[in-house]
Amino acid sequence: MYGRDPWGGPLEIAADSATDDDRSRNLQDYDRAALSRPLDETQQSWLLGPGEQKKKKYVDLGCIIVSRKIFVWTVGTIIAAGLLAGFITLIVKTVPRHHHRPPPPDNYTLALNKGLMFFNAQRSGKLPKHNNVSWRGNSGLNDGESQSSNLFKDLTGGFYDAGDAIKFNFPQSFAMTMLSWSVIEYSAKYEAAGELNHVKEIIKWGTDYFLKTFNHTADTIDRIVAQVGKGDTANGSTEPNDHYCWTRPEDIDYERPVTECHSCSDLAAEMAAALASASIVFKDNKAYSQKLVHGARTLFKFSRDQRGRYSVGTEAANFYNSTSYWDEYLWGATWLYYATGNTTYLQLATTPGLAKHAGAFWGGPYYGVLSWENKLAGTQVLLSRLRLLLSPGYPYEEILGTFHNQTGLFMCSFLPYYNSFNRTKGGMIQLNHGGPQPLQYVVNAAFLATLFSDYMKASDTPGWYCGPHFYSADVLREFAETQMNYILGRNPRKMSYVVGYGNHYPKHVHHRGASIPKNKVKYNCKGGWKWRDTKKPNPNTIVGAMVAGPDKNDGFRDVRSNYNYTEPTLAGNAGLVAALVALSGDTSVGIDKNTMFSAVPPMFPTAPPPPAPWRP
Repeated sequence: MYGRDPWGGPLEIAADSATDDDRSRNLQDYDRAALSRPLDETQQSWLLGPGEQKKKKYVDLGCIIVSRKIFVWTVGTIIAAGLLAGFITLIVKTVPRHHHRPPPPDNYTLALNKGLMFFNAQRSGKLPKHNNVSWRGNSGLNDGESQSSNLFKDLTGGFYDAGDAIKFNFPQSFAMTMLSWSVIEYSAKYEAAGELNHVKEIIKWGTDYFLKTFNHTADTIDRIVAQVGKGDTANGSTEPNDHYCWTRPEDIDYERPVTECHSCSDLAAEMAAALASASIVFKDNKAYSQKLVHGARTLFKFSRDQRGRYSVGTEAANFYNSTSYWDEYLWGATWLYYATGNTTYLQLATTPGLAKHAGAFWGGPYYGVLSWENKLAGTQVLLSRLRLLLSPGYPYEEILGTFHNQTGLFMCSFLPYYNSFNRTKGGMIQLNHGGPQPLQYVVNAAFLATLFSDYMKASDTPGWYCGPHFYSADVLREFAETQMNYILGRNPRKMSYVVGYGNHYPKHVHHRGASIPKNKVKYNCKGGWKWRDTKKPNPNTIVGAMVAGPDKNDGFRDVRSNYNYTEPTLAGNAGLVAALVALSGDTSVGIDKNTMFSAVPPMFPTAPPPPAPWRP
């Protein structure tokens, strides 16, 4: 077919050989080429023919619609994670575990565990089933029955003083006060050593007995028991008693007289201190704590009303003679203040006249030495605590500042840089100036030094001055460690003076119960002498007993007959336990700052509440 071309040429219309699909594809190419930019999804839908992208597939979950690919990936990830977690759990349960054992206890903790056992061996009365001293049994069950007074018919319980069977209330109450003080300050360390319940049980054994030795329900009393048993052997007396006879406490069949006291300020004030300090230990047992506080108040009132020394005219003067009661006044009043919060007791404890009578303002050879006979040093440390941590200010600041300064002075005397006290060649400080039975003074000094060091750390005080020289609080702890290490075996004899600690310790302890075998044979008063005089070691090990100690030349004779070397005492062991717990465990764990002040009201009025926010 031919047609005319408008421009003059022939027009030929040829047959179209392209298919419909080809024409459609060409049209799409032309349409796309005409576009200068990409088209969105809506615009693409306007074009003829299907777009290039594949149609997405979705999963309808009811509340939402998600991409099938995302849904499959998420579910797969969850399943894979579950399988992996199960596989790891299976491995953990099947692989043997290696438990990390806690670090072994330090030497002080080991010795502490043993030191408390001594008090179990000294118990009088009907023993608890868990006493854990196999060679001890019930004893002293008739104590008080022979007393003419109806007031003290039951005097069972308490502790025997040393290697005999006498119950001296004066050193016994000091021992309980020292134990209570250590618990108040270091309960966390007792807990860490697993001994908190044990030491509290020991204290309660003592305070339960003290409550029997006076009318603790009354507000006013006129007598207290000072002693149960007798030990006078003067002038060659052969009367059976607790010193002449060498008999197990369980086999005693002789009379045990009771000594009453009607004018004994020192004893009554010391017993008041024991009950007051224990009331803080048992503050969670409200009824018992209040009973102890009431008894302490009654005893202290008696000590102030009926003045006198308990040992005057009694055989106690031969064993535990008291030279003054002024230090017990300060000691008892301080503990009653902490137990009650009553400032009347604090005013008394900070009275310059009482402090002067107690020897606070002059030195002397035993200045700063804490013992069952003199509590001045302990009182000064206790009141320094009040100043360092609470700072009560007027009207107490002057005397508290004086006590604090004096505490610093006798702490200086413990340091090796000064010559207040000699030391043996082995390094033991001679606080009793070369006298016998030195260790009881050493452990008390170690306790006070560690405690004062911890007081300074608790109050962010880096140290103190000894004259022009400044010393870190750490040197007091170093002093205490040196002395306690000496007692535990780091001495010229390489001997531990705590029975049962280490491999080399005294085997001939001056102690009736430990030296007589428990063989169902009852030895009479003189029959036990063969056990006293034998050179064989004791058949029973009195674990934890700290013996009297070496002489001024570091010498020690392990003989039963010489009590100046080998006899342990309640007062000595209480100081031992207090010093050991203070040094034991983690050195970063200090004192419990708050429990001592649990009954003390705020020193200053509380700040008023802030005003309400202003509103227009």
